[in-house]
Amino acid sequence: MPHRHIRSLGIEREGQAYHFGYDEGPPGDGQVQLQTLYSGFSAGTELTFMKHTNPYFFSRWNGERGVFEPGEPSLHYPVPFLGYMESARVLESRSPAFANGEVVATAYAHKTGHTSDPSRDVLVPLPPSLDPILGVFVGQMGPIAANGILHADADIFGSQVTHLGQGIAGRHVIVVGAGTVGLMTALFAQRAGAAGLIVADPSLYRRAKLEALGILAMDEAQAVQHAKTQWHSGSDRGADFVFQTRAHAGSLHSALQALKPQGTVIDLAFYQGGAEALRLGEEFHHNGLALKCAQINRVPRGLGHQWDRRRLAGETVALLQSVGDIVKREVITHVVPFEDGPAFLAQLVERRPEFMQIIFKVAE
Repeated sequence: MPHRHIRSLGIEREGQAYHFGYDEGPPGDGQVQLQTLYSGFSAGTELTFMKHTNPYFFSRWNGERGVFEPGEPSLHYPVPFLGYMESARVLESRSPAFANGEVVATAYAHKTGHTSDPSRDVLVPLPPSLDPILGVFVGQMGPIAANGILHADADIFGSQVTHLGQGIAGRHVIVVGAGTVGLMTALFAQRAGAAGLIVADPSLYRRAKLEALGILAMDEAQAVQHAKTQWHSGSDRGADFVFQTRAHAGSLHSALQALKPQGTVIDLAFYQGGAEALRLGEEFHHNGLALKCAQINRVPRGLGHQWDRRRLAGETVALLQSVGDIVKREVITHVVPFEDGPAFLAQLVERRPEFMQIIFKVAE
């Protein structure tokens, strides 16, 4: 195949998005050439590049030591590639694992196309019955949410987790934040059979969307009050687990307040500022609480041989096969032509419209 021109959506400078272009050759042995169909926008992470608040702008990540080091930052403008939620069609496969025309979910960037190495990258075939637009949830955000659930499972069952949601069934759960990760976490908890489930978010718009999905939604103060008055086992009152997905220190404090004694916050948020609103000398100290950070590349210790990103992506596909239609109707609120990406991001920052999931449509 001849060379092709690839365009990506990036950030040229603070507050200014742009399209970046480069040429790409044909796929090599074992590789798969992809044409992007849809690319999902992760607002919580990607707007940190638009607003110049991402920690990589101010320090350098030392992967060997696992710390951020002050001094020369890791990141400078322009940032030519953003995003990690793609649904794509195989244009040319030189891998026996994939066929031309197959639709896959993966993670690379807001680009018109990409050449992938299946031996290194995670490509998840989508069943023909699943709308390709739903594939944007499979490559990254769904597995992130599933990994959060898996951390709760491991909190109860350790290395003896046999199925996703094992530790959620019959327990009381709050999800703080109704963004994409919070939404997917709530859907996993609902599917697992939580005894009680609340999503807490300040947005009336987002709470209405959750109610349409059959999930009880309220603001954070109401959720704390509900947990402490309605959920009790003996003398212990509150939620068994709170999944914190909102990047605000005050929300983390609310999550701790809502827990029963010795309960656990599973934290999936990406914080950029300080934590003045967090009071660790209050409920965290007096109720003996636990706080665990769950990230896509770190499954609970002892479960790495059983659970990997492909298995978490498979759990996401199974979830979407049961709730995909309503997710498409209620959760995907903006489908934006790829060409309009820079102008749309400028309006998103300036006007701050209500949204759930934004998706860039790249090709038919």
